[in-house]
Amino acid sequence: MPAEPDPLGLLAEGDMDVVGRMPWSSNATFLVDLRLGDATTRAVYKPVRGERPLWDFPPGLHRREAAAFELSVALGWGIVPPTVVRDGTLGEGSVQLFVDADFEQHYFTLYEDDGLHPQLRRICVFDLLMNNTDRKSGHCLLGTDGRVWAIDNGLCFSTEPKLRTVIWEFGGEEVPAELLDDLTRLVECGPPPALGGLLDDDECEMVVRRAAAVLRQGVFPIDTTGRRYPWPLV
Repeated sequence: MPAEPDPLGLLAEGDMDVVGRMPWSSNATFLVDLRLGDATTRAVYKPVRGERPLWDFPPGLHRREAAAFELSVALGWGIVPPTVVRDGTLGEGSVQLFVDADFEQHYFTLYEDDGLHPQLRRICVFDLLMNNTDRKSGHCLLGTDGRVWAIDNGLCFSTEPKLRTVIWEFGGEEVPAELLDDLTRLVECGPPPALGGLLDDDECEMVVRRAAAVLRQGVFPIDTTGRRYPWPLV
């Protein structure tokens, strides 16, 4: 049998054809087909030229999308679909493997299934590490393989406290020991090298400092203000 194609190689090197623009996206986001030899896949392409200027983030959100994937890999969590930075039809941008998911489901519906809580807790910790400014409910996808994926991670890694998320139901609970073990390794090893080409040095260091803070506290945070939610929620 032929070997399975390398998804990262296909994302990085595949010939790109734009299928169409994704609806309901703040920035220009495109569904694309990629082909490399006989291998094909669908992906989500976010060119930097399609970003709206923001006062609190510099241009280049596509690199933060890729940094989220690299952090997920370094932790061994498999939360973010494979993502690369490359040149595409509309210039440089992020290209992320398209997730075959039930798009009627999102965080608020997934939370109703207790069996998914371990995955949702892991995404919650992941967002604490990234200082996610925009974890909407619709950014949690239930794949056909039963895995919960975290997408749309461009507004992350600021050095200033900016956490805004819909995931507050675990507030006050102890962070599971296996997640704390992974954070301990992150603190001991320092910032994953792959983040260095995508984020500033101080942004990389803050990932480790936030991991150390979670270890010290040992519990999921509680939003006492009621204002740390993104908008819209879904």
